[in-house]
Amino acid sequence: MASLSESEGTNRGRMWELDQNLDQPMDEEASRLKNMYREKKFSSVLLLRLAFQSLGVVFGDLGTSPLYVFYNAFPHGVDDDEDVIGALSLIIYTLTLIPLLKYVFVVLRANDNGQGGTFALYSLLCRHAKISTIPNQHKTDEDLTTYSRQTYEENSVAAKIKRWLEAHAYKRNCLLILVLIGTCTAIGDGILTPAISVLSASGGIKVQNPNTSTDVVVIVAVIILIGLFSMQHYGTDKVGWLFAPIVLLWFILIGSVGALNIHKYNSSVLKAYNPVYIYRYFQRRNSDSWASLGGIMLSITGTEALFADLCHFPVLAIQIAFTLIVFPCLLLAYTGQAAYIISHKDHVADAFYRSIPDSIYWPAFVIATAAAIVASQATISATYSIIKQALALGCFPRVKIVHTSKKFLGQIYIPDINWVLLILCIAVTAGFKNQSQIGNAYGTAVVIVMLVTTFLMVPIMLLVWKSHWILVVTFFVLSLMVEIPYFSACLLKIDQGGWVPLVIATVFFIIMYVWHFCTVKRYEFEMHSKVSMAWILGLGPSLGLVRVPGIGFVYTELASGVPHIFSHFITNLPAIHSVVVFVCVKYLPVYTVPIDERFLVRRIGPKNFHIFRCVARYGYKDLHKKDEDFEKMLFNCILSFLRLESMMEGYSDSDEFSVPEQRTEGSISNAFLIEKTNNNNTMCSNGELSYSSQDSIVPVQSPLIRESSLLRYSSQASHTVSDELEFLNRCRDAGVVHILGNTIVLARRDSGIIKKVAVNYMYAFMRKICRENSVIFNVPHESLLNVGQIYYI
Repeated sequence: MASLSESEGTNRGRMWELDQNLDQPMDEEASRLKNMYREKKFSSVLLLRLAFQSLGVVFGDLGTSPLYVFYNAFPHGVDDDEDVIGALSLIIYTLTLIPLLKYVFVVLRANDNGQGGTFALYSLLCRHAKISTIPNQHKTDEDLTTYSRQTYEENSVAAKIKRWLEAHAYKRNCLLILVLIGTCTAIGDGILTPAISVLSASGGIKVQNPNTSTDVVVIVAVIILIGLFSMQHYGTDKVGWLFAPIVLLWFILIGSVGALNIHKYNSSVLKAYNPVYIYRYFQRRNSDSWASLGGIMLSITGTEALFADLCHFPVLAIQIAFTLIVFPCLLLAYTGQAAYIISHKDHVADAFYRSIPDSIYWPAFVIATAAAIVASQATISATYSIIKQALALGCFPRVKIVHTSKKFLGQIYIPDINWVLLILCIAVTAGFKNQSQIGNAYGTAVVIVMLVTTFLMVPIMLLVWKSHWILVVTFFVLSLMVEIPYFSACLLKIDQGGWVPLVIATVFFIIMYVWHFCTVKRYEFEMHSKVSMAWILGLGPSLGLVRVPGIGFVYTELASGVPHIFSHFITNLPAIHSVVVFVCVKYLPVYTVPIDERFLVRRIGPKNFHIFRCVARYGYKDLHKKDEDFEKMLFNCILSFLRLESMMEGYSDSDEFSVPEQRTEGSISNAFLIEKTNNNNTMCSNGELSYSSQDSIVPVQSPLIRESSLLRYSSQASHTVSDELEFLNRCRDAGVVHILGNTIVLARRDSGIIKKVAVNYMYAFMRKICRENSVIFNVPHESLLNVGQIYYI
């Protein structure tokens, strides 16, 4: 008995040692992965350096507003000094309440791992509540290192809001429509910002040469715009280092000139810092003061771009840059212009350039033009990013996306959108020819985006931040108190150019909503028509066909179940490949999926069926183009899955081991993420090996574990898996075929006329001109097989 106990203790010790050797590196690797995606701690020197770099990316649009604000506020000139003082007071406190307090210190905190904009807010909400209109997420997606979410107490306000949002489909649709409105209007910003910034900067030519006609200024602006958009395909990686010095020089220029003008012309303008003059302004001008709000509102244009262009700058760096450089320089610039206008009331149309000393006029003109180009570039880049996010979430047709930088994930170029933006920019610039009407259009676009952000921040503060409802109400009310008056003022100028962003936003909204509607309906059709597993198993290992050598990758939008396209394929063809892999490429509401967690692999049916499923997961910032050899990545992942499956089956299927209920986590580097499923299948993702406790090794029944049994099973498993690996390699050598569904979506005959036009004509046209899936997946043309079918929705 003593020897038996000693032997039992020895074997238990060996198994415990094996378990410890597995668990130790798993914890270390899991900790390393988690820390990779947390907000990093920056040193003071690095933080200041990042604050400097953020000037060129984030603040260019906001910084160029002094070029055109006062002219748009007083398009018919100034009669009284008090009007200028009141307008300046409005500018000062608008800059304080919206960019400084609302955005820099509140909204920027709502970034999605460094990503900003309306779709970033939407992705945050999709992770914290089931509001995504395409229900293709799986529980395993929540285990991603970049997938962060909160848990709620049952009776908390956040839990009630979450249940309220999830209760009805119309609420999810209303939220999506709100996001699309903000997105489409932000695209309008990408058209209007280059137009007004470049045209305003080019207007400096006319100040020094009064005989120059307006047409010359417009031609110069158009030439600059053509050059700007023609250079987009090179990206900003090579010239981006110039942006921050240019914008810093710009802020120093406008701040210094502003301080000089205050001292030189009229220091009494400083009384505008008293908010009483806002009340006096509205009291004196009545309806004129309300109409002038549309021009004053331009002082905060670029604020939404500040959030959309957040990129990977830490929030603290942007807060430092804004409070120490941007905000003081803007206040000095506007105050100095006001002092100059009071002394030169007839110069309000060209106040910025006329207030510059003659000795530095042309250097200032060059800096202003360069700053306008930088501001335009930031907005154009933000537009590309917004469209990429919309495409990833199924809200925009598939367009070609070019990655312009190997260092920075977010630097992309979309050729089709680039030329559309160029044409629209030239049309706006040449069509209006003056800053006033373009300014009216610009103000309307900006204030709509701000209102959308305000409404989206309410559920963000409740669900993500778990803020007290009093704070939420305070934020909401204060924001609307400022934004609603500006919005109403912009509505008064719809007939004076304000209709432009509404038309642009409406066109893009129709495109995005129709595409998303048909995408959702097509997904629902595939979900309802997917083939049952019992039918597949009933066909037997041969699937009722001749299994020919080779591998068939069947692409589907379903992350679970056998797609209808597969039954359509095998009922119309007499043969099928020896190995069949269902490939699903899906995008998740996260900004990125690490490459080592991208792929999930699972076996479908018994082993002799040789059917697998592979799910490739991407974030809305990820580019499929970076996976240059997608086919090779899929095949390697399946091979690795088979090795891990054979290893794990030894522990879960052995009579000497049982599986506990609770779950633990860990990881082994250079392995693969696996998760046991109820039908004894396995899921894997390239990079990490993560054990749940269902896979953990715990001796429970036999008091004595013989090493010989372990060695015997290991030998058998090794022999089995080597045969299957060899079989897969032979199939790959025989040939690989990519099977894609070429689906035609049509409206039912009993559908209304609007639905028929949207589906049968608009969606069909967009499907025809957009990129094919075979191009997106880098499928060789000689290996492509399209399977056609018609969906009626």
